[in-house]
Amino acid sequence: MTEHEIVAYLKDLRERIIAGFESIETNGRFVRKPWAYGKGTGGGEISLLRGDVFEKAAVNWSGVSGPQYPGSQEKIPFFATGVSLITHMRNPKMPTVHFNIRYIRKGETQEKGDWWLGGGFDLTPMGFEFAEDTAHFHSVAEKCLAPFGAELYPKFKQHAKEYFFIKHHNRERGVGGIFFDFFKTANPDQDLKMWKSIGDNFLESIMPIYHRRLSEPYSEADRRLQLERRAQYVEFNLLYDRGTKFGFESGGNPEAILCSMPPLAAW
Repeated sequence: MTEHEIVAYLKDLRERIIAGFESIETNGRFVRKPWAYGKGTGGGEISLLRGDVFEKAAVNWSGVSGPQYPGSQEKIPFFATGVSLITHMRNPKMPTVHFNIRYIRKGETQEKGDWWLGGGFDLTPMGFEFAEDTAHFHSVAEKCLAPFGAELYPKFKQHAKEYFFIKHHNRERGVGGIFFDFFKTANPDQDLKMWKSIGDNFLESIMPIYHRRLSEPYSEADRRLQLERRAQYVEFNLLYDRGTKFGFESGGNPEAILCSMPPLAAW
């Protein structure tokens, strides 16, 4: 895949995810807001939904390039593109889901530079874990990776377990999923197929769960617990998340970077 094809795939995937989320929202649609990258070329688009099912959901795309790779002391150009999303559901019985896939190139061109892939998806129940939901989520993750090697699912699952760990609470952020970064093997075509498989299977991982929990009753006490768990989500994203750090270091749009923050949380 060329970088042009990668961007086209990401934009199409984003549209499919937006349509999937809007199919269960009863009051609202995604509102889009483009932004331009101030430290180079490109930019992105924030898509934000505030409704009755999704208290807040963001499905964002970005594609930026600049003269200096973030964090590097050398003058090395870079290009980064990806789709990132977060959901914060009104019903506490409906879990938060996070998804991201990204392509990053360090160097002048795809052919001459060094590039790699990253991403994954993970599930965070906000105080109410259902075993069947966790099993379904992980079964889709395993299925989408299976054609590319039996070792990938347990490897990426362990990476998620380690990465989404809130050190100061000594617990995982949620019930896990898959996570990988700086990924590139001797077979880049196969790597990109694997990366696309993760993107193509994301909706299957979460939509059956949302349909199952959509009408679950909940109390004010349930809501309070949800807001307390959301607070831990905020803590992780601001203290430990590498994507947040990369976004700020690269001069990205703060509004887009902080779309992962919930509309309400409680400490």
